[in-house]
Amino acid sequence: MTVSTLNRRSFFQKLSKAMPKELGVQAGSEKKEQLFQISDQELPLVPPPATTVTLAGGLEPYLGPWDLEQASHLLRRAGFGVKKSDRDLLLSMTVDMAVNHLLNISQPAPDDVPLNNYYFPGNGTDPEDGYNDPNVAQGQTWVNAAYDNAAEGYRTESFRGWWFDQMLKDDASVREKMTLFWHNHFATQTVSVFYGRVCYEHNQLLRQHCLGNFKTLTKEVTKNVMMLIYLNGYLNSKEAPDENYARELQELFTIGKDNPDHYTEEDVVAAAKVLTGWTIDSYLTDIHTVYYAPNHDTSNKQFSAFYNNTVIQGVGGPNGGEQELDALLDMIFAKNEVAEYLCRKFYRWFVYYHIDANAEANVIQPLAQLFRDNNYEIKPVIEALLKSTHFFDALNKGCFIRTPVDYVIGTMRSYNMSIPSGTLWDDLTMKFYLRYFLESMQMVPGDPPNVAGWQAFRQSPLYYRMWINSNTVRNRSFYVLAMYSGNITTVNGLVFQLDPLAFAAQFSDPSDINALIDDSIKLLLPQPISDQKKAYLKLIMLSGLPSDSYWTVAWNDYLNDPTNPMTLAVVRTRLVNMLVYMMLLPEHNLA
Repeated sequence: MTVSTLNRRSFFQKLSKAMPKELGVQAGSEKKEQLFQISDQELPLVPPPATTVTLAGGLEPYLGPWDLEQASHLLRRAGFGVKKSDRDLLLSMTVDMAVNHLLNISQPAPDDVPLNNYYFPGNGTDPEDGYNDPNVAQGQTWVNAAYDNAAEGYRTESFRGWWFDQMLKDDASVREKMTLFWHNHFATQTVSVFYGRVCYEHNQLLRQHCLGNFKTLTKEVTKNVMMLIYLNGYLNSKEAPDENYARELQELFTIGKDNPDHYTEEDVVAAAKVLTGWTIDSYLTDIHTVYYAPNHDTSNKQFSAFYNNTVIQGVGGPNGGEQELDALLDMIFAKNEVAEYLCRKFYRWFVYYHIDANAEANVIQPLAQLFRDNNYEIKPVIEALLKSTHFFDALNKGCFIRTPVDYVIGTMRSYNMSIPSGTLWDDLTMKFYLRYFLESMQMVPGDPPNVAGWQAFRQSPLYYRMWINSNTVRNRSFYVLAMYSGNITTVNGLVFQLDPLAFAAQFSDPSDINALIDDSIKLLLPQPISDQKKAYLKLIMLSGLPSDSYWTVAWNDYLNDPTNPMTLAVVRTRLVNMLVYMMLLPEHNLA
């Protein structure tokens, strides 16, 4: 049997060849109707460093208004984008009920697993012209298949596309936002661990524990195959202790370096000795974690004064690694810094990057105490934060620059869009387009830049502003234009495109131009826009005509004869032009 030699690079090159050179402009062979000519929009000026804003409120329960603004804010921060159906659902509840609903997560169904959607026929002359996995049938799952170097690039992209599906389908839930949070926290890279099954299992571990116990999650990640490979834990033995994971466990995953007095280099060395013996078995077949006692350092491990001069007693035998790992985590999690460090990361993920004295005293410290009091259960902490007065403070709305994942996936969710159905290869191709856009915006799920995660959540003083530069802001615009142009197609002619007609039809009275514009703003933008911008949106819709009735007549004509190409074009062109202008506003980059 001939096995394809297609590697990861040639896989990307093969898919990339099918992509238009200038997505969304005039990439198709047919001449496309030119979108409305929109003048360049300037990003809002950044306040000078001396300007400070103090956010009010603490963790006391929010008792203010509960309307479109608050429900949309909650959905933007707890998920990706705002779906009207999700917002309507939350508005039928109280604030408490709405947050509880978001936290009542479910896991993907047992049969919801990545499939072999990467089969494609070749012409029989070039080994890189086609591929057929010799071990996994088309349409069947590969998650239990043995390692196959020729297949792993495809399987990894199949996994990533499956993750996109989970984000798109996870309605009114914090599950996928939390899964992405933990992926950023316990960062690993598919490009470094070239094994689709391992990537999928690690992702499922994060999803399973996303609102569970942080200490338990930390222990499971420590022993997880992907982390053992990524940070060299599987090479850590008494003959040659590897300090990589022992350092990141303290610096990035638990203690942090927020306080000047923290763990020492000696603590890293001692922790590395504690973790010796954990490795992987059967890399090419049934890969799994094993503890190999002969490789474990059974000496006593002395820690510094930061850890109260704790000594972890060396333990031999088959359970020594487990016992010493538990002792190490007990010692680390006894430090107050763990809860404080994690709560600051929760805050920057859900609220804002700048933690001033008020936020530290009235939000971070009470949250950290709640975290410790609940034995490091994650759900009570996220619940308290999302129900707090501080979270709903008006100054916290629209101050968060959207991540590329939120921009791409959130936009699709706001338009009720799913991956177009077709052949399995179409499915993979469409998801590769999403990966392409996300890479152009510098955030590909599965491949953060390094073990510290994406810089926008840790790099002072810019933080979120790092998402926006001359390249990425242009590429965000390209994404919007591409998703409206109809130029994103597969080899089978399947079109990947936002539907402005379905978007407008979901509102109560799309024939009323003023109501339609207001409804669109409230769904797509996190804050009101100026009267001048609203007037321009209306001007686009009316094509310069003075009467609102022009739009009303055009919409009703379309409803009465939706297959008429002329009435369809009149409505669709104006909707596209208006919505594209709105989505190219600086405000669309905020949440």
